[in-house]
Amino acid sequence: MPINHLEYISYFRKQTMTISIADLRKSRTTDFSKITQALTKTSDRQDDSDYFKLTKDKAGNASATIRFLPKHPDDELPFVTIYTHAFQGPTGRWYIENSRTTLGEADPISEINRQLWASGLESNKEIARKQKRKTSYIANIYVVNDPANPDNNGKVFRFKFGKKIFEMIMDKANPTFAEDAPVNVFDPFDGADFKIRMRQVEGYPNYDTSIFTEVKPLAKTDEGIVEIVNQMKPLKELVAPSQFKTYDELKKKYDAVMNTSGAGILAKAEEVVERMSVEPVKAEKQPSKVVEAKSIPAWEDTQEEGDDIEAYFAKIAS
Repeated sequence: MPINHLEYISYFRKQTMTISIADLRKSRTTDFSKITQALTKTSDRQDDSDYFKLTKDKAGNASATIRFLPKHPDDELPFVTIYTHAFQGPTGRWYIENSRTTLGEADPISEINRQLWASGLESNKEIARKQKRKTSYIANIYVVNDPANPDNNGKVFRFKFGKKIFEMIMDKANPTFAEDAPVNVFDPFDGADFKIRMRQVEGYPNYDTSIFTEVKPLAKTDEGIVEIVNQMKPLKELVAPSQFKTYDELKKKYDAVMNTSGAGILAKAEEVVERMSVEPVKAEKQPSKVVEAKSIPAWEDTQEEGDDIEAYFAKIAS
């Protein structure tokens, strides 16, 4: 396909645009409103050099001080959310793919999990739990201090993080106690540095002791702030439709991983549901007790999000 030079020039200008102090100050209130709303709602691989990663010591612990940056002019928010499925099938092969639910579209694994859960069978629910959707977030950050890698200091990276750190950001934006003022940690003027403290707890990274410091500007001068924020890269490209496999491609991979043909486990779940609708269900032997009838919740309401998707992938890779 021939290159559209006008589109290319437009794209190039967007990549090299600068952000002024006036732009930053003007967008602060609007941006914070969008951020708090998004916080409460809760491919081609990118070059790893774009991402900041903590370096662990011999005990598996790590620390650094970073600053979350405001949104890039091309983005709607200063972070993007990505849903992922990662599990091993009976073939020994792994299914590790971004979920199309990130795009607000149907994804075969979510549909299969919903059917498995709705069957009411514990064996099917266990399969659904293993295939559960995990959540990660990506934002632009500025490295204030990285003791293990001083060369990172003063540089801007993308940073992928999980539920625990996301909750800490949300807690600053919507504090529990009335005497605590809300803080938009992405604000370059009235934000706060974030001290990441990662410890190994039962073999997994734990961020419970991480903290946000006092409110202060990103840099000592307006010029310094502008210099930093103009190093940011847009995040929307990470969740563009082109970065996701099609529904059929994902379904084909799932069938290969699970060693199924056609509809596979989904067909089995549907068969169970259909049978349950026309035949009495034999109750498992349980101690006698009165149980109040409850509706089966939607699958998404039952999912447990992973605290650290990177740690999850690292663990299965080893």
